[in-house]
Amino acid sequence: MKVILAQPRGFCAGVVRAIEIVERALEKYGPPVYVRHEIVHNKWVVDALKARGAKFVEDLSEVPPDGITVFSAHGVAKKVELDAQERGLHVLNATCPLVSKVHTQGRHYLRKGRTVVLIGHAGHPEVEGTLGQIPGEVLLVQSEKDVDQLTLAPETPIAYVTQTTLSVDDTKGIIAALYRKFSDVVGPGTEDICYATQNRQMALRELSKAVDVIFVVGAANSSNSNRLREIGLEAGIPTHLIANGSEIKPEWVDGVEVVGITAGASAPEVMVMDAIEALRKFGPVEVSLLPGREENMEFRVPVELLQVKNASKIGKDGSLGHSSLAKVDCG
Repeated sequence: MKVILAQPRGFCAGVVRAIEIVERALEKYGPPVYVRHEIVHNKWVVDALKARGAKFVEDLSEVPPDGITVFSAHGVAKKVELDAQERGLHVLNATCPLVSKVHTQGRHYLRKGRTVVLIGHAGHPEVEGTLGQIPGEVLLVQSEKDVDQLTLAPETPIAYVTQTTLSVDDTKGIIAALYRKFSDVVGPGTEDICYATQNRQMALRELSKAVDVIFVVGAANSSNSNRLREIGLEAGIPTHLIANGSEIKPEWVDGVEVVGITAGASAPEVMVMDAIEALRKFGPVEVSLLPGREENMEFRVPVELLQVKNASKIGKDGSLGHSSLAKVDCG
């Protein structure tokens, strides 16, 4: 069986930074460190950090007055920030800088007198945070139909921002619908779209041309991992979202000659390796890497953590974090 790995795949810079903030906080302040919501949407990552002393909570009321508190990569509403400030909590903000940029854009458009439209998935933590970071009415749309149902006058000045785990391709139809319905529309340039989301989707489309089945390593509650699965299916390739190798069913690879594997932006490379090992149970496996874009972006951790020795076991170790062909037996 041939196994082709998508490139890029797995952790993005925002995820690496978020995990590193928790790890460095544990190193500097000792456990427990309280993390509001899952730091990223991946059970393996969350469990690994729990084992080192992180405590995950859904509400700040669960954090004691002197607790070191980390906001997840998805971002939080302004109300949550103010609540933490009022309680005197020591906060380390792990919000992805690209998510923070969306917040800034939304506030800028609102100050300019525009009605802000957020393209995203209702209930997603990033969307909830963005809605709570823009101090005015924000209209959430999830589809072209939602745009058609907006009751604003056609001449209303509109500005749109997007959830970062949606790519240019994911949003282009909705954006086109906004331009059809309204005469005055502005929005961020394509260079402001999350590079990781776009790159992983492009890599999967290339991968789909060369394989018989695709496995997307990622969590069931990961927006970008679910979208990767959808893209594989849209390409006509049987595509399965798996958390690890134990979820691979024998019938999925029965008679299959070429398997493609990718991973969502919050999935560690160790889970990709686990999937490969699971495939070896069905026979010899030859692993190769699909040529693709190299990602070298890094985001700096908060200043107070810069001097902390990086004892990362997840974010910087190539076998657990960054995709690294050196860690793969390519036969």
